[in-house]
Amino acid sequence: MSSRHNLTFQTRRKFTCNDAQHARRDRCRLCGSESSGTQAGSFFMISLVSRRQRQAIRLAASFIAPYRWQALGALLALVVTAGITLSIGQGIKLMIDQGFMTRSPQLLERSIGFFMLLTVGLAIGTFSRFYLVSWIGERVVADLRKKVFDHLIELHPGFYENNRSSEIQSRLTADTTLLQSVIGSSLSMFLRNALMVVGGIVLLFITNPKLTSIVVVALPLIIAPILMFGRRVRTLSRESQDRVANVGSYVAEALGQIKTVQAYNHQQQDKQRFAHTVEQAFDTARKRILQRSWLITLVIVLVLGAVAVMLWVGGMDVISGRISSGELAAFVFYALVVGMAFGTLNEVIGELQRAAGAAERIGELLQARQPPVCRPCRNVSAAGLHWRASVSPIRRAPSVMRSMT
Repeated sequence: MSSRHNLTFQTRRKFTCNDAQHARRDRCRLCGSESSGTQAGSFFMISLVSRRQRQAIRLAASFIAPYRWQALGALLALVVTAGITLSIGQGIKLMIDQGFMTRSPQLLERSIGFFMLLTVGLAIGTFSRFYLVSWIGERVVADLRKKVFDHLIELHPGFYENNRSSEIQSRLTADTTLLQSVIGSSLSMFLRNALMVVGGIVLLFITNPKLTSIVVVALPLIIAPILMFGRRVRTLSRESQDRVANVGSYVAEALGQIKTVQAYNHQQQDKQRFAHTVEQAFDTARKRILQRSWLITLVIVLVLGAVAVMLWVGGMDVISGRISSGELAAFVFYALVVGMAFGTLNEVIGELQRAAGAAERIGELLQARQPPVCRPCRNVSAAGLHWRASVSPIRRAPSVMRSMT
């Protein structure tokens, strides 16, 4: 009952209440009735689902939805730039086969003109994509901060008895800044490179199926470490952000009450505790960095190894006359595009994992619920009640008045 009344009451006998609003699950100590919501004494409930990453995606999507036209424009620019980048491979093929190999100045000029046209289109598309995506990132984070603050300022004081305001401040600033970076940059990079991988593989098959088989065999070897280490990176990223939030909250509490700290000569103890907190954050970050380092190393070795084998096989085919030099150059270009796209995906996936952890933390704030409020009881006698002067909504205080009449 202390979670629903500022003054705590206890009764020695039963009372009746005619309020139908109380005929629910949780029992009111004053009137003996029941109320919907969480159990007495709990101030909020955080609903966690098993698939937290999907929850984070839904959270971001709900804030992006009002700006669907800007998002569609950014997506269109992203598709155009990815298509132009893949078309450069055909420009390289034309430049080598029709420009250099034929020794024709006209064909060379035509090939270079086509290449420059692709370059101009790529520059315009990149400008549009970067501007729109960055605008969406800033706008979404601004809306998110306002919604979180509006929700927090309406919560029951008991919420702040169990949650440090400095940690909440860290979530509202640092975590939303990370989301802004991901939505405004990393997410578009992920989509762009995913398109590059799919389109590059299709063009590899069109250019030379034999060499493409080497790439297809190498793909599972590249994807396997990403899947294996990605889960570890996600867990460590969430833990690392929690540690960093602890560092910030400790600094805010110590410096916010610096007069009390110095009055009790507690500086040395605070130094030791803060050093321990910082070392915990460093140790968690070190583990996360180690996992990402292994991931990057394995991807580089496997990608470049596959490229070396591919060049050897393709070079033999050029020497024997089965393919042209332009086809080999285009194939190498597409293979490098696919390999670099995989490498970028590896980097971006790590950022997305960190953003998932930040979105989870922000989602917890948005899911904090008010405690069930018991409506004022009617026709209740005050006889036999104990009066407690409770100044805290969650801490019980000693009785100061007994047997009221």
